[in-house]
Amino acid sequence: MSRYLGPKVKLSRKVGVPIADTPKHTTKRQLVVPGVHGARGRRQKAYGIRKDEKQKVRFHYNVLERQFRRYLVEAGRRQGNTGEVLLQLLELRLDNVLRRAGFSRTIWGARQLVVHGHVKVNGEKVDRPSFSLSVGDVVTVKEKAQKLCREQMESIPGHQVPGWIAVNPAELSAKCVSNPTSDQIPFDVNTNLIVEFYR
Repeated sequence: MSRYLGPKVKLSRKVGVPIADTPKHTTKRQLVVPGVHGARGRRQKAYGIRKDEKQKVRFHYNVLERQFRRYLVEAGRRQGNTGEVLLQLLELRLDNVLRRAGFSRTIWGARQLVVHGHVKVNGEKVDRPSFSLSVGDVVTVKEKAQKLCREQMESIPGHQVPGWIAVNPAELSAKCVSNPTSDQIPFDVNTNLIVEFYR
């Protein structure tokens, strides 16, 4: 399986929206194609619009195409709106919960924290970024990485923790208190277009 290892800002430029909440990605200049004629662009067809919406979500959660398809199939099996269930499954990934809690500035940093074995779920070490959390699960950071996490939290002042996560900054722990709803996800995306893309 191949991972994208190139410049991350290019991904933001590709889909036209910031895929990370860092100044590097949110600057308007970064989202415009360089050159005199860059801002004009081309008119997209229906396929391109739906594909870009899907890529937006993929890049935001740092998920490969095959993984994304599996999440979509699982969302289709469950009760409720397929698009909303898809976002819920992606939000409950361990690396994403660390990002939303503010322990890491980006999804890539959160992923590295997990892979290097610095994170525990309910007291047990978990080194899979795709690990799916449930309501009531408690995520803690090991002592070795606590200094780094505190620095990350200080570097993002005004970070809003969503209501479905309860964060304890003193112990550097986060608890899933409920399943996330679509209005609690700070990322604007039209999930209907994503479901249509795969039909």
